[in-house]
Amino acid sequence: MKSLLDKLNLTAVNPGTCTGPDTWLQTANTPITSYNPTTGEAIAQFIPTSPEAYNQVVAQAQTAFQTWRAMPAPKRGLVVRDLGSALRDLQEPLGELISLEMGKIRAEGIGEIQEAVDICDFAVGLSRQLYGLTMHSERPTHRMYEQWHPLGPIGVITAFNFPAAVWSWNSAIAAVCGDMTIWKPSELSSLVAIAVQHICNRVMADHGLTAVFSLVTGGGTVGQLLTEDPRLPLVSFTGSIPTGRRVAQTVAGRLGRSLLELGGNNAIIVAPDADLDLAVRGIVFGAVGTAGQRCTSTRRLIMHTSIAAELTERLVRAYRQVNLGDPLADGTLMGPLVTETAVSAMQRALQQAQQEGGQILTGGQARPDLGPQFVEPTIVKMPAQTAIVTTETFAPILYLLEYETLDEALALHNGVPQGLSSAIFTDSLRAAETFLSVGGSDCGIANVNIGTSGAEIGGAFGGEKETGGGRESGSDAWKAYMRRQTNTINWGTDLPLAQGIQFGE
Repeated sequence: MKSLLDKLNLTAVNPGTCTGPDTWLQTANTPITSYNPTTGEAIAQFIPTSPEAYNQVVAQAQTAFQTWRAMPAPKRGLVVRDLGSALRDLQEPLGELISLEMGKIRAEGIGEIQEAVDICDFAVGLSRQLYGLTMHSERPTHRMYEQWHPLGPIGVITAFNFPAAVWSWNSAIAAVCGDMTIWKPSELSSLVAIAVQHICNRVMADHGLTAVFSLVTGGGTVGQLLTEDPRLPLVSFTGSIPTGRRVAQTVAGRLGRSLLELGGNNAIIVAPDADLDLAVRGIVFGAVGTAGQRCTSTRRLIMHTSIAAELTERLVRAYRQVNLGDPLADGTLMGPLVTETAVSAMQRALQQAQQEGGQILTGGQARPDLGPQFVEPTIVKMPAQTAIVTTETFAPILYLLEYETLDEALALHNGVPQGLSSAIFTDSLRAAETFLSVGGSDCGIANVNIGTSGAEIGGAFGGEKETGGGRESGSDAWKAYMRRQTNTINWGTDLPLAQGIQFGE
């Protein structure tokens, strides 16, 4: 632990709210403890942000916005470029800190920081491509075009499972768009956020800037301050569907914008002509990676009856070879769940699945011999898509279903409230195109011959239905962080009215 903090130059482990280069507003609030989910031991404490400190952070962001928005976007891109370089320099210790505090294996932790570096690279290029359209006016000697302006300070609320990547998807893009970011991480992974904020502070100081990136810490009380604050025209929220619904209602109540990335209940369809070697690899990583604690984790497997027996046998064999243990140790493929509450939720889901006719084929047990929050990855054969199958459980549970026709598979696939990620494994062009067509997958992400997780930053990330409809990261997701303005210029000497209207003499 100490060596990680030394590498990251974290001289204090209990900072609260960052307002500028290594300036931390200490509050009198009760400290929140960060725990190592592998051992259950406390690793750090941090001070939650008081309402007074929060208001100071937002006020500083508002003031700094006046200068930041006037800086040319390519110049803002240079700041984000340096942020990406700073993250790259500390990629290994930051990734290991993610593993320590959140529990994902070391390779995934380091890979998450690589995502943050990649989105910074993407944002640098984007800083020269914030394009608007030019339109033909129906009036002579008139020109019409649109342009995009920054929104202002925005709130970003992130979940525990990707403590750095999701922040970067929002913050790097928002920064080149000219916005300030006020970040509230999950209290379960705030130490990672504090480390990242220290890096942001150094980069901002190098450029003579403050408040482009700010941090507020704490639980739901601080999140409520963000969602209710009319000074924040946009709040980006990543988390559960029930909390996301409350965020959307609160922000809409003040006529603000919300960008929601909520739950997923992602399915893979395996067609009778699928390459099963590819399918097994994609399914196991999608269902077991991050201990099933990704919004894109594979939770349902819809198999054609002709290959169901063979695929099931291969999956059970693969699951029994998954090495559980310390996520920082070589060879570990699955670490712990993030809290004991998550372990209990998994056990309740498995009990309900059995009550609904499910049969546990492998796994299903807690592993207190490894640590208080370890569980076995679990495969459950279900007779139908029952209530528990349509419910997202943030744990490594994979429900197996069978189908006869592709129409039946698509009905099962789409028959859940969530709509984030999806995949089909097939060698049939017709089946693949059907899956990708307007009548196919109803998710925001649809893949062929790869799994449901592992989205690349070049494409917009997000989903439909109860997943919230938000889009982050690549493509034209940048538009969420800006306001559109339509401009008409009359360069002639007459003033013709639109639609040929004659008004007065």
